[in-house]
Formats: sequence, C-alpha cells, structure tokens
Amino acid sequence: MNNAVIIKNISKKFGEVTALDNVSFNIRKNTIFGLVGPDGAGKTTLIRIMCSLLKADNGEIEFTGMNIKKGSRKIKNEIGYLSQKFSLYTDLTVDENIQFIADIHGVTDFNNRRDELLQFTRLKDFRNFQAGKLSGGMKQKLALACTLIYRPKIIFLDEPTTGVDPVSRREFWIILSGLLKDDITIFISTPYMDEAERFNYIVMMNNGHIISEGTPDEIKKALNMSVVEVVCSPVRDAYNILRKIEQADVQMFGDRLNIVFKGMGADETGIESILTENNITVTDIRKKIPSLENVFIELMKSKDT
Repeated sequence: MNNAVIIKNISKKFGEVTALDNVSFNIRKNTIFGLVGPDGAGKTTLIRIMCSLLKADNGEIEFTGMNIKKGSRKIKNEIGYLSQKFSLYTDLTVDENIQFIADIHGVTDFNNRRDELLQFTRLKDFRNFQAGKLSGGMKQKLALACTLIYRPKIIFLDEPTTGVDPVSRREFWIILSGLLKDDITIFISTPYMDEAERFNYIVMMNNGHIISEGTPDEIKKALNMSVVEVVCSPVRDAYNILRKIEQADVQMFGDRLNIVFKGMGADETGIESILTENNITVTDIRKKIPSLENVFIELMKSKDT
C-alpha cells in the first residue's frame, strides 16, 4: 500500500457553519503533502479530525489501513502534530522540553537521538536556553525536534511558518525536505501559495470544499493559462483600464499586475500599447509562467460565477 492516509467523505459543521463538506483525498507515503487555502478554508478543522482531537460528523479516515475510530490509541503514537500556536513549556530549556516529550511517549535512551535532532535543526548551541526566549523560527524548530524524538510515521504541521521571518522560513523548509530520507510523511497546511510550490502534492480548499488537487505543475497546466506581468504606474489606473480586455482577467499584486489569459494568447506588445496610449508608465512587462497564486485566484472566481 502506497497511501499513508485515506480520507473519505469527511464532513463537519459548527452550528449552521459548514467547516468541511464531503472532503476526500489520499496522501501517499514519504511525500510532502500540502493543504492550501485561506483562513476559514477548513484546514485546521481537518487536521484536528485527522489527529483525533475532533470528531467528524460523517466520513472515514484510515492510517496505513487502520481505521482511526478503531485504532486511535495506536495511531496517536505514530503521528506528530505541530499546532499554529507554540505549545511547549516556555520556562523549560530546549533539552528539557525534548526530554519531557520523550518521557510522555515512553521513549528511553534518547540522548543520541536528541543530539542528532539538535544538530539537524541547528539548535545545538541553544540547548540550555529557555524555550520562551527563542525566536519564532527557533520555537518552530524546537517543536519539530520534540515531535521527531519519538519517530512518528507522519507529522502534521498547521501553518508552521506563520509569523516566522523569511530566513527562518527557508531554513525550516530545508529541514523538512531532509526528513523524507527517514521515511516520514509530512502533511502541511498553509495559506501561502509560494510555499505550496515546494510540495509533492497539494489539495486546494476554500470554504470547506476542495477546488483542485494534484502536483503543482498538474494544477497549473489544467487551467491552460498564460500570464503577462506588468510593473507600471499608476498601477490602480492601469488595473481599471486593463479590466476591459476581453478573455482576460487582471490580478493586482502591490506595484504589479498579472493579466491572465485563457489559453496561450497572451500579447504583451498589445498590453503595453494600451497602457502607453493611456499615459501609464510601464517599467517592465514580460510573459511569465502562471503561479499557484494566479491559479487559485482564477479557481475562486470560477466558483463564484
């Protein structure tokens, strides 16, 4: 069996609010799997259900062939969970936090494993620091080390890089990629589309529904899009002008615009002419490969129409 997890028709309501609506997908072993979507998409609710912290209203979940309802006690010892909020003990040192988690899971003779993890997460020089005095990125790496001390088969990370600086985010992803050689399956939720580009397989969600799934390349190719990126000023005026182009959708990202065409009909020369004729200063214009952010916005709009 190549699937680490099988999710079948999971639904969950909180009063009148539907958090998850008949969600189904599989997670292959030894991959980095991403659950991608904005706040309120249902990501955290699904992770909490998968970790037996919350009960689904309907549906089934299997871990390596074992139903989560029948084997939840055994399954809990095979999974690791990093929540959005740092949940370790701030008044304990790095070493003491790892030891505490090891004791909870009945792990003995873990000193060599702890040293390996501290080296791996680059926390060796901070082992005697209290957790509360670490930076946000270091706290996340400590939480990861605590999870790995008992060698879970799958780890769940709920938006692990939210509020973490760019350098620490990059280091965190390097560390996660290195875990695959240890035959660990990694499940990550994130609202960041640039992070999703790193995953082996992703499921895009919005309002409790799956709107697309596949590898990043598969999802981008499925929409058959071409994109022209324009850096110009004033950008708001340019946005209002280009919105009138037929068969194109305009997306604004700060000081630049992405003009998305269905098919491969992007025409940067024509776009530049339109803007110049309307007294818009064009600093840069070029064709680019569609990003997952481009794709997600298009999927959201197509669902609304």
